[in-house]
Amino acid sequence: MSRRIRVLAACAASALALVATGASAQSLKTSPLSLETRGAMPVEQQALAFDHADLKLKILPEKKAIEGEATLTFTARSRLDKLVVDFDRVFTIRRLTIDGKALKPGAWSNPEGRLTVTLPRKVAKGRSVTLAITYDGVPHEAKRAPWDGGFVWSKTETGEPWIATAVQGDGCDLFWPCIDYPTGEPKLIDLHITVPAPLVAPANGAFKGMTGQDGWRTYHWRARNPNTYAIALTVGPYEELTGVYKSRFGDSIPMSYWHLKGRAEKAKGLFAEFTPMVDFFEQMIGPYPFRDEKIGVVETPHLGMEHQTINAYGNEYRLDGYGFDWLLQHEFAHEWFGNQLTNADNDDMWLHEGFGTYMQPLYSQWLHGDMEYMSRLNTQRLAVRNKFPIVSGRPLKEDAVYNGDRGPGNDIYYKASNVLHTLRTLIGDEAFFRITRIAVYGRDDPKPGNFKPRHLGTKDFVKIVNQVTGKDYGWFFDVYLYDAAAPELVETRDGVDLVLTWKTAGDKPFPMPMEVKVGDRTVTLAMTGGTDRVSVGDATPVIIDPASKVLRRQPYVEAYQAWRAAADKAAAEARKKAAEEKAAAEKK
Repeated sequence: MSRRIRVLAACAASALALVATGASAQSLKTSPLSLETRGAMPVEQQALAFDHADLKLKILPEKKAIEGEATLTFTARSRLDKLVVDFDRVFTIRRLTIDGKALKPGAWSNPEGRLTVTLPRKVAKGRSVTLAITYDGVPHEAKRAPWDGGFVWSKTETGEPWIATAVQGDGCDLFWPCIDYPTGEPKLIDLHITVPAPLVAPANGAFKGMTGQDGWRTYHWRARNPNTYAIALTVGPYEELTGVYKSRFGDSIPMSYWHLKGRAEKAKGLFAEFTPMVDFFEQMIGPYPFRDEKIGVVETPHLGMEHQTINAYGNEYRLDGYGFDWLLQHEFAHEWFGNQLTNADNDDMWLHEGFGTYMQPLYSQWLHGDMEYMSRLNTQRLAVRNKFPIVSGRPLKEDAVYNGDRGPGNDIYYKASNVLHTLRTLIGDEAFFRITRIAVYGRDDPKPGNFKPRHLGTKDFVKIVNQVTGKDYGWFFDVYLYDAAAPELVETRDGVDLVLTWKTAGDKPFPMPMEVKVGDRTVTLAMTGGTDRVSVGDATPVIIDPASKVLRRQPYVEAYQAWRAAADKAAAEARKKAAEEKAAAEKK
């Protein structure tokens, strides 16, 4: 037995001993298994259809702890002899039942954050089973939310509790038992959140009422088909701004923004952005997906996150010269690209982040024209790294996607946004937005009530592109998504001709047309076979891709990035040296 296996076995035995005796589990740390969103879903979870999650959660701010009761109902897709859900081992499980009957501790185990329950009797295909768990403990605390997952225990300027969860990277299992995988979302969830009065607890979905007793308030919310990482808790001394959005589809949707006390004027300015923002999305993409629940945003002590119908906002009402709050708009974009359209696997996360990021330049264009559209795209392009492919083609853990040292990182945002710009200019607006609607809604004619939330992978998206255009664009995605390096355009002169040739990794085919401005005329080169030529003579100017339609390798951008990295490193070293000198001087 290797040292690593011995350590794991010892940890498992220790965890089982704690659970069996009912001792506190707080000596255990969150396991690596819980601090990741999985690559491949376990077979036991693939056998489950998640029908309903009923969560009762009591928040104890002074203890930084929670008490929970989770009742989870599943339907068996195939015969079951055990239930497997993801659940952080830091919690002490006080009671566990199957279909209302309590099980002894020996019937279940949770040494590494994957709770495995041996069923008292097998469940036939098509039959339902209900797992109920009563638990308590101190949940994992985020060190730098939302870039790492967990609870944020904060206080307002006046000393009142201000609490939030942000668990995209690490998963729903950090505070409730769930299936921590993109396709593991329940069809329905009820949230009963109990907090000290007079705190407020806005959450996902439709508000079903609030009750109060003995200095506590319980808020009840209900949401359909929520993305698991988008289920969130937010608690604070909030005030609520409300309004009604009158949709172009003839119905009305309630809007709410919960902000901290003392920020009413800034909050009103942000709230005024809701209506034009929804107008844009409903015109350019399609109907707001959760119109029978609400359009909701809540101010949080971390930057932001796309929590379905209750988006987290922590941008401090900053202005950037573009006339709208980019963070508000980005997180709201995820109601379409993330919550309505959910990636089939973490490897397809660009469908969330790439589309979500492209919506900022697109909104700028919709509001103010091409200058701001191109300005935003160029800013994004300067951040592209091209170290890893946007899509690997295999199931990935979420950290393997978002971590820029191990995977594409920010390229799923900025590079993917520029890829979408290139696709749009290649196939035209009509095809591009038709493809987007079909990807998001599963149909080209979405209207309220005629679509459901859906999961999509990269191959599914490419298939939609090919079907809509009637052409095979596999070459486009093979280079832009599945290669790390951007395609390079090599320029040579042959007499009076300018010769352009595409260079790709592995010499992959890349017949990307290119425009060239020659004097006062613009010529489109078909680039069939990856190369083409145009007679330029002594014409001036000669500008390749004058409208900046195509994402490609640009050495001057790489030179800027190297200079920027060196400058940032030097500045950091200077700050460190100054701090050390100050500390030394204070000691004298």
